[in-house]
Amino acid sequence: MRIGLVCGDGVPASGLLTIFRNVVGLGVDLRLLELPVSADLGYSWRPDKPAFFPYGPAEREASGLLEPAGQAPPALGDPDRMAAEWTSIRMSVAEGAALGPAERARLHERIDRLAGPYRDYFSEWMRRNRVDWTIAVNMTLSDAAPVTKALHAAARHRRHESGAGGVLFWDHDLFGSCADYEEGVRKYPDRPNEFTPLPEAGPGVRWAVVSEALAQEAARYPVPERPRVVPNILPRVPTGALEPRLKEFLDGLGLDPRRPILLNPVRVYRVKGVELALEVLAAARSASAERGLPAPYLLVFGSLAEDPSYSDEVLSTARRLDLLPDVRFLDGVPLRSVRDSSGSWRLDEIDLLRTAAASGGGVVFTPNTEDVETVGLGPALAAVAGLPCASTAYTAFEPTYGKDFFVVPVDPRPAGIGRSGVELVAAMRANRAGEPRMAGMVRRNREIVDRRFPTGPWAELLTELAEGTG
Repeated sequence: MRIGLVCGDGVPASGLLTIFRNVVGLGVDLRLLELPVSADLGYSWRPDKPAFFPYGPAEREASGLLEPAGQAPPALGDPDRMAAEWTSIRMSVAEGAALGPAERARLHERIDRLAGPYRDYFSEWMRRNRVDWTIAVNMTLSDAAPVTKALHAAARHRRHESGAGGVLFWDHDLFGSCADYEEGVRKYPDRPNEFTPLPEAGPGVRWAVVSEALAQEAARYPVPERPRVVPNILPRVPTGALEPRLKEFLDGLGLDPRRPILLNPVRVYRVKGVELALEVLAAARSASAERGLPAPYLLVFGSLAEDPSYSDEVLSTARRLDLLPDVRFLDGVPLRSVRDSSGSWRLDEIDLLRTAAASGGGVVFTPNTEDVETVGLGPALAAVAGLPCASTAYTAFEPTYGKDFFVVPVDPRPAGIGRSGVELVAAMRANRAGEPRMAGMVRRNREIVDRRFPTGPWAELLTELAEGTG
């Protein structure tokens, strides 16, 4: 079976793509999928990510797993003018309930004007790449209602043309659960409206979400069936000696291998709380100095180019805390470890976890908004690598991990941050020494995520899709 990927949030640092990599790996293991996977990563309709709009990053994906579209979809005019139009439509959709009849009619016209060329683009893309099923990631949200409308139409056309296959909408966020604000204005409506196409039940349409909470939210939407819950798949992190590429990576970043590495597996995006991760690093550095231990580094997965105004705040925090020598921003994490155009190694998520584990490090996961994360995979990544994790409290944590999952709690208040640094250093030291109590907590965390993130639901869904190709 050939699948395609259309991702509404495909910036290089997006965790959605690394989760997709795990799904594809399972499909290859089951001998259900062909590689590479044709992909459109959404750069041409996301002007809120100005460094990537509309053509994507200068360094193209080179994992051999994805084959991104080589150019933006149809030329629709001057990029600056189109950026303003995309943003205006998104804001108008968010305000849809307050619009009058004439404004609603005008918004439908604007959406249709963009949807037409994208319908033709996606139809040709599916035909050219012989796509059986298109996996549409976070395309139910209204970042680009015209594109979602076009994708529905193109999938119907492809189904009629081929007699099989279709589109799987795979949502990690939905309207009510994604309380994301931009300059004080909510980016999405808190529920669907007439401008937001929803996955309708049919022979060529499937709908999956990553948590029961999202399925319960979708059950209140005006659709005949709620989506099925298909938990995320976690990576498999091997143990053993580090290969030369991992050591070369450390050398390339000027990292002392005797110092522990903390990973912050998030984008440099406001709600991800990178500024809090820096505060935790500063507290951990102080706690280490008091105990005569080497200070930790912090590796942030994301790109400073994604959200320039927030990146300025993050860098200002790093300067204030005198952390710049101890922090590295990785500018996105590839799906597979690869040398970039300069010859330097860029490590994938698995190799970064291995490197942190070998250093006696940990994971810092500090969302600064309680109700945006629908899963929050930082703690899970720590668990599969056998690492302690420091985390702020967020709404989805307990439903995802339960009450018995061990994390170092991060209280954003100054005194709380200090305690978090002390506790995280103690946890890393105990973990590296193999102390029985810490070993038991790390082992229990791994058992919890094995239960909560099984591979069975995805294996079943991929098998059904393959059978549905005819």
